[in-house]
Amino acid sequence: MKLFSIFNFKKQRKVEYTAENVGDFYNTNHDAFIKVYGEVIQAFRTNNLATILQYQAEQIGIKSEHRVLDAGCGICGPARYFAKNNGCSIDAVTISKAQAEHANQLIQQENLSDKINVHVGDYHTVDKIFPKATFDKVYFLESFGHSYDKAQLLKAIWKVLKPGGEVYIKDLFRRISNNWLVQRKIDSEIIKINKAYYYDVSDLNTFVDVVRSIGYVIVFIKTIDIPLADFENLSISNEFQELTGIAKIDNWEKYIFPIDFFEIKLYKPEYDIEKGKHRYFLQNIYQLQMNHINKDELYVDVHFYKYPR
Repeated sequence: MKLFSIFNFKKQRKVEYTAENVGDFYNTNHDAFIKVYGEVIQAFRTNNLATILQYQAEQIGIKSEHRVLDAGCGICGPARYFAKNNGCSIDAVTISKAQAEHANQLIQQENLSDKINVHVGDYHTVDKIFPKATFDKVYFLESFGHSYDKAQLLKAIWKVLKPGGEVYIKDLFRRISNNWLVQRKIDSEIIKINKAYYYDVSDLNTFVDVVRSIGYVIVFIKTIDIPLADFENLSISNEFQELTGIAKIDNWEKYIFPIDFFEIKLYKPEYDIEKGKHRYFLQNIYQLQMNHINKDELYVDVHFYKYPR
């Protein structure tokens, strides 16, 4: 029965929206998002927003010398925090013109125009916006699920990420139950979320297969390491549903929560044979051999980059 449920989930999760649909969704509901979420559009968040933003800066590994890509930036609440507190340079991408206009107003008010550049566009095509090997770090903060083609997205990110660079993803993933009846209810709720929010909640196993096939090394997959007492109880999502009527839950007593929040970090190998003591050395060798790549053909200026260890 469980196998049937998994198959049925995969069969039903055909993505039927575009980047333009996501942009229209955020443009239409912009005021509601700001009223409920404020400057940080994340459902799973701490009562004190500085707590989770500082935690995310540490997990991403942001340093002042880094050039960073915020993929799905909202109104740049996190980007502005990182730029002010970590001193990095950030390119922020959103599909929503309303978000971009609002973000630029706040960036100018806080004198951060020299640190943050906002781009309106589809993050699936960031490789058309930026040159190859541009970024030290890329992050998605509850924006990855809006992707209608996660393989295409991660391949585009691979191109603009420097060798030795890292991708950080914090998002919701499909819950798994050992009870097939519960699993069917979970999958039914996920379908509702996907349709309401132009989302595609990932199955974690499928996600892992995709990132490994592209060539990323998985640094970690884990639950967010902040005490549960510091978190809001997701009532903020309820407020948004009450305000907009979107995916409103009528009977909380019978509701089965269908998602888990994970944070994930991915690493793009440097393919530098000379760095034999590097912790990803074996993976680098493997990638070279499996793809029949001569290391001299990879990145001519690989030694130009300086990576923290």
